[in-house]
Amino acid sequence: MITMEDDPLELIPVRQLDDPPPADDGPVQRQRKVRGLTRDEWTEYAVAFAAGIHLAVLLRFLLDWDDLLGTSLVALVTFVGIHYAIVRGRSTPEVAIDKTVTTVMWTVGILLVSVLVWMVVFVAVKGAKTLRPGFLTEDLELYGPLQPGGGALHAIVGTAEQVGIATLFVVPISILTAVYLHEIKGRMSGVIRFVVDALSGMPSIVAGLLIFTVWPIDGFSGIQASAALMILAIPIVTRGAEEVLRTVSDGLRESSLALGAPQWRVVLFVVLPTAQAGLLTVTLLSIARMVGETAPVLLTAFGTSSINANPFNGPQASLAWFVYDLIRVPNELQNDRAWAGALLLLLIVLVVFVAARFALARSERRLGRR
Repeated sequence: MITMEDDPLELIPVRQLDDPPPADDGPVQRQRKVRGLTRDEWTEYAVAFAAGIHLAVLLRFLLDWDDLLGTSLVALVTFVGIHYAIVRGRSTPEVAIDKTVTTVMWTVGILLVSVLVWMVVFVAVKGAKTLRPGFLTEDLELYGPLQPGGGALHAIVGTAEQVGIATLFVVPISILTAVYLHEIKGRMSGVIRFVVDALSGMPSIVAGLLIFTVWPIDGFSGIQASAALMILAIPIVTRGAEEVLRTVSDGLRESSLALGAPQWRVVLFVVLPTAQAGLLTVTLLSIARMVGETAPVLLTAFGTSSINANPFNGPQASLAWFVYDLIRVPNELQNDRAWAGALLLLLIVLVVFVAARFALARSERRLGRR
């Protein structure tokens, strides 16, 4: 009870400057944990899986099947059907359908990951025996199809120059186009977006045929391959960059404009720096796409067995062409070199994708999503 002798100000708790701020009384958000499978659910899956395998094996022996794919499809369909019947007998139709759809999604995901892992392991096993340090430092100018040794240095140099030149032109053109489409929104935005969407679905060989037809210089060269790769990469980077710019908060633009900054300064010093990690991710993904292109390089740079460091004169090899040219030769030594080139190409693309993932994570942290 407060009396007249008490000082009212002494009864009010005063927060010191070094005290922590008061806790927010708002709702506390907790991360939701996904429930695991119970013992009964594990039993249901095990029974359905065993039934599917036994039925597929039985039909394989009775009908004398030699097709492994057909046997696997029968086992998969039987597994899903029996699992649905088991769950339906113990619960409602809604629960049975929900669990069946979940089972199908997980099964398809596991199959896709299994196929991807099998492909990577298969290429690694086939190419590991030939991929040695000398493979990265020598070309095939002095090595014939029956002579061991040699490497893909000429293809590595060609890929680096062709993709590098294409990237130098693709990045500024694509980012400026994306800025025009999303930030400026000029009168030609509709037409440009239509052209970009149309070019996004263009087959890669069409880009090679276009450069092969309209290029004014006779013969093959690495710069022609770069031009074909540019046609393929510009729409991809443009669409990706436009989506990245959409993730930038409108509040940053509005606050900058409210302070009196012109639009070009807002885009240059606010929007682009905020989205730089996302733009880097899109660029890296386009580089991974260009590194693996074969058809446009085959029609423009053609390829050679020696190093050609001048992309403006004469045929030039690339890793994709290196693999294509040697894998179709009926020679085991040449095929081993092709598998080593495929493994090297796979490792390059893997490194680029890992770098893209790191850049994407950085972009999400900058935008406050993590």
